[in-house]
Amino acid sequence: MDIVKLNIDDKAVVVEKGTTLLEAAQSVGVNIPTLCHLKMHDLNVENKPGGCRICVVEVEGRRNLAPACKTECTQNMNVNTHSLRVINARRTVMELILSDHPPECLTCVKNGKCELQTMAQNLGIREIPFAGEQSHYKIDRSPAIIRDMDKCIMCRRCEMACNVLQTVGCLSAINRGFESVVAPAFEMDLEKSTCTYCGQCVAVCPTGALSEVDNTRKVIAALVDPAKTVVVQTAPAVRAALGEEFGMEPGTLVTGKMVSALKKLGFDKVFDTDFAADLTIMEEGTELLDRLNKHLTGDKNVKLPILTSCCPGWVNFFESNFPDMLDVPSTAKSPQQMFGAIAKTYLADKMGIKREDMVVVSIMPCLAKKYEASRPEFAVNGNPDVDLSIDTRELAQMIKGANINFMELTDEAFDNPMGESTGAGVIFANTGGVIEAAVRTAYEVHTKKKLEKVEFEALRGFEGIRSAEVDFDGLPLKIGIAHGLGNARKLLEDVQAGKSQYHAIEIMACPGGCIGGGGQPYHHGHSSILKKRASAIYREDAGKAIRKSHENPFIIKLYKEFLGEPGSKLAHQLLHTQYFDKKKKVEIKND
Repeated sequence: MDIVKLNIDDKAVVVEKGTTLLEAAQSVGVNIPTLCHLKMHDLNVENKPGGCRICVVEVEGRRNLAPACKTECTQNMNVNTHSLRVINARRTVMELILSDHPPECLTCVKNGKCELQTMAQNLGIREIPFAGEQSHYKIDRSPAIIRDMDKCIMCRRCEMACNVLQTVGCLSAINRGFESVVAPAFEMDLEKSTCTYCGQCVAVCPTGALSEVDNTRKVIAALVDPAKTVVVQTAPAVRAALGEEFGMEPGTLVTGKMVSALKKLGFDKVFDTDFAADLTIMEEGTELLDRLNKHLTGDKNVKLPILTSCCPGWVNFFESNFPDMLDVPSTAKSPQQMFGAIAKTYLADKMGIKREDMVVVSIMPCLAKKYEASRPEFAVNGNPDVDLSIDTRELAQMIKGANINFMELTDEAFDNPMGESTGAGVIFANTGGVIEAAVRTAYEVHTKKKLEKVEFEALRGFEGIRSAEVDFDGLPLKIGIAHGLGNARKLLEDVQAGKSQYHAIEIMACPGGCIGGGGQPYHHGHSSILKKRASAIYREDAGKAIRKSHENPFIIKLYKEFLGEPGSKLAHQLLHTQYFDKKKKVEIKND
């Protein structure tokens, strides 16, 4: 290993050859501001186009200032990161960026969390000396994501997230000079593109150029409507991240406070999506065992591996990219949609209200859930199973707007019958969690033996692609796991080519699974935050009295009173779905 020694702000630094000045400075606690650079360490993804030029530093003996994110360290280099020349250059660059940026900070969705705003404040920018024409683009409103490219600073982080991390290929820099912008091909709307609505572009955007569709006004309107009964479901990942919005350490579980806040906001019933996760295991696990048993008896038509179907970003991805494999994933709906279907049938009947008088709100870590809720197949006579979906950030804003002191709330419990869940339902939030939950139940159903140790450590971890083999009492069940759509593509191409040896594959669109969803508090690529959230989820699982989905007493009661048995005709009608070929074909006509 070649070693390079240098000085940064009079600090002696020793790094490996090939290290950039930005990385070297960060290693000794020297802050160099940057807008375009973003590194997601555990995912081996890095954005360093060097375009913003905010990170320039002064290198002794070099005539021009050097971009720290693109300049490699050399022996005996002397670097000054905050000389007057550097500060003046950064201020000038920032003033030029702001001269082509809308000034409506007060009404911007990123106000208070905008990296551009924070950096301008740190640099002491109080006026813009450069006046001239500003670029203007149409606002693109999809069912889940809003693109306001007037606020784009061409950092191209979103392009990295879309193309390198997720391999979706929706966003890229187009046009030249003043007209350049990051957009789908031919500047088409997101809704007409290959966008999966995973929201990772929103998660890394430093400004308000990319944001979620805000449904909080609609939720508030429903809450104040006396004719509506408004019930809410909360995804497992939300409880491990919501506290960050109130200054708590990442990984702080706030389940009880979250329930208390939702009740104070006025929801008639506060339920847990984990209940529907347990229900998902009953249906998806039954489907897995059915396919597996057919495979073992020599049925050549059975489709293996079975693919999990809980993640709508991933569902959008395979519908757009692998339409020839639509019969491979499980037909089970996601927990969000299963909850809505049961709430507006079984629960509505128990509460004595009409379907159209119930409003189902979901709180999700995911932007794709907004789109999923709007899909026409998840509606009955135009009335959707899930009316509105908001993300973790939107919930935090509602709590703050209602002047609720979140830190002082006492813990409250979910309402029943759809608030009772098991540890298996909780771990849906983590990569590997869905398949681990399925294995806990499938093992006991298949072997008729009690599973004494429910933790399957081989299914846990943070590697982008993982493999494990679980012993089903003599039957080796081969499992594949991927998080991040780029990793999913690799596994799917093997399935497509007939090379996959797996019986089951779990796929989640976002890094770390739902804990890293596009609607979670911004983590800016820090995998340490994701790992703390994951640990919190496993802690909640470990603390549950019941940790297997098929032992949830309210799930047992639901089947006994209403559904019959897993995989029944009614269960298929309410809890299963179909997939569609959404591969886009763009025809270029020559005039």
